[in-house]
Amino acid sequence: MEFKITFLGTSGTVPTTERNPSSIFISLGGERILLDCGEGTQRQMMKAKTGFGISSIFITHMHTDHFIGLFGLIESMSLNGRERALHIYCPEAEFLKMLFRSFGYENLDFKIHVHSMMDGDRVRFRNFEVIAFETDHIVKSVGYAVVEDSRYRFSPEKAKSLGIPPGPLYKKLADGESVVINGKVVEPRDVTESIVKGRKLIYTGDTRPLRKVVELAREADILIHDSSFTSEIQEWAEKTKHSTALEAAEVAGEANARMLILTHISARYSKDVSPLLNEAKRVFENVVVAEDFLELSLDRNYSRKK
Repeated sequence: MEFKITFLGTSGTVPTTERNPSSIFISLGGERILLDCGEGTQRQMMKAKTGFGISSIFITHMHTDHFIGLFGLIESMSLNGRERALHIYCPEAEFLKMLFRSFGYENLDFKIHVHSMMDGDRVRFRNFEVIAFETDHIVKSVGYAVVEDSRYRFSPEKAKSLGIPPGPLYKKLADGESVVINGKVVEPRDVTESIVKGRKLIYTGDTRPLRKVVELAREADILIHDSSFTSEIQEWAEKTKHSTALEAAEVAGEANARMLILTHISARYSKDVSPLLNEAKRVFENVVVAEDFLELSLDRNYSRKK
């Protein structure tokens, strides 16, 4: 099952010529969602060719570099004739509902449902869930864990023993669907063996480093962590409630995450991210500085797409 991540915006606070404000597109198990939606996200989606067929958007906090792109994206969806309801999750639901009312969005051809998302809240999808966790920023904020369901490993030998021919029926069973063969219903559990642990992605949004993130990110496949600055300006990071690259790497190391992605990159590093990368690599080796249109798959090594 595909688990694909596309970075649509990786800048901190303001856009630069190289980077758009925060937004991450995720495709998992047939679902398409966004984590944050900064200014110009709809244009980034066009360039990345993700399409606008997303079901849900998860906003970490109500700073404009993380949510103002909602308005352009909703307008684009409306102009494209969208009919499917859109679900938006954020820590300040009533504030966002008020803004949408002022824009007249209750009169669109599709429904927009705004949901409050606080620490511990969960949103269930078919093959995974999104879990909110409280973060430490200067406004009410949350991060999100995208956690795939664990599943049993498909056994071709068991399928063959039940008279199921190789082909499309194998794929259905491997994807968790039951099939009918010779008038008998075969359930996925009938042709599976050992458990495969579900994949896990953690996105912190803007935050100071937290023990809670360490615990949630234990053995995570990917930790996407705020790393706005280097530790040379530690005081400013603390004042603005952001993290340094070194702090992000320390979190990743303590959590034993497989990969760390540094994002929310301050404009001061827009031409040269090596200070961030070098600082993080001092304590955690498998680290990448996110860039706009970076694509990652949890089934293979990350690749870049321009």
